[in-house]
Amino acid sequence: MVVNMKAFLILEDGTVFTGIHTGFEREVVSEIVFNTSMAGYPEVLTDPSYAGQAVCMTYPLIGNYGVCRQDMESKRAWPDGLIVRELSRLASNFRSDMTIQEFLMEQKIPGIAGIDTRALVRLLREKGTMNGMITTDDSFDLAEVLPRLKGYTTGRVVERVTCSQKYDMKGAKALSENGPLSGSARFSSEDYAAGRREKSPCLVRRLDGAGMKVALLDFGAKDNIARSLVQRGCDVRVYPAFTKAREIIADGPDGIMLSNGPGDPKECGEIIAQIRELYETDIPIFAICLGHQLMALATGADTHKMKYGHRGGNHPVKDLKTGRVYISSQNHGYVVDTRNLSPALATPAFVNVNDGTNEGLSYTGKRIFTVQFHPEACPGPQDSGYLFDRFIEMMKGESNA
Repeated sequence: MVVNMKAFLILEDGTVFTGIHTGFEREVVSEIVFNTSMAGYPEVLTDPSYAGQAVCMTYPLIGNYGVCRQDMESKRAWPDGLIVRELSRLASNFRSDMTIQEFLMEQKIPGIAGIDTRALVRLLREKGTMNGMITTDDSFDLAEVLPRLKGYTTGRVVERVTCSQKYDMKGAKALSENGPLSGSARFSSEDYAAGRREKSPCLVRRLDGAGMKVALLDFGAKDNIARSLVQRGCDVRVYPAFTKAREIIADGPDGIMLSNGPGDPKECGEIIAQIRELYETDIPIFAICLGHQLMALATGADTHKMKYGHRGGNHPVKDLKTGRVYISSQNHGYVVDTRNLSPALATPAFVNVNDGTNEGLSYTGKRIFTVQFHPEACPGPQDSGYLFDRFIEMMKGESNA
């Protein structure tokens, strides 16, 4: 690797940013998106929902605490590239396994540092998400490059990120003092209102889901979705994205989870047909992100691409039932259109406080609820981790959400 080698970020509108090459040296064409999280770049880099995209981190310094493999959300990195203002070459963290530069090299991810990420993000917000190229070739020809950029699509990326065969994860059998503090390990607003405050709430982890069997459809699932269920005592069986509904139903799950994932939900026609069959059953269903969009499409609602999407750990969402606002982690470029949504099908459950877009649905007459944001976020706001508890209550027949 040549130190301080020049690199270029070329956007489909012809804008060119010049910076310094980082990571693995290879040319890549991808959709350019931005993430507003101040921390959590290892989780961002290993989130399958970024397949087919290159990520610009808006926080100006990335990499200062290195990469800890224990924090990864999947076994490998998925983005096509990483774009930062300043990349820390040293890691100051006793948990770190490697620097971010070493991780990018290991995962063969090219990157560019030293560009004005504020200018890039402002451009994406004004013009909308654009395709781009990261290259170290200073002899590039815009007349040749721009048609390639305009012709790029992420395609059927769910096929790339889903697991190849189903596998099981056994639920926790005893109260645990380990693991991230989330969901049942926290005290709810009702607990605080009632004065139920233990001295050490982080040492308590209820196993309300003990004995519950959950089928998790992997459309690009972050590991923490299954982990959030296992920590509550649930036995989780993870299925490839294209598993037939009849196979899942035959296994007799108490509930079904539809995971997050990458790409345009309308590209998933085969999956949507199977979700429709699952909808017709009486099995409780909880869906997150792409799963939320796929359930909407399966029941006749519509989705559309957003101008530049929501990606980051600081998005406020309002629970329309209680009026309470939660800070959420999000990663999506498509949204469910609720303008013509029939109340006979579903009613909006959450709304984004910033732009009013839909963040969740509760299905009428069904034990089904879906959210656009990530209640399993780690690191990041865990305000909405209680939704996993609501899902467990629904599987027990105690709530219809």
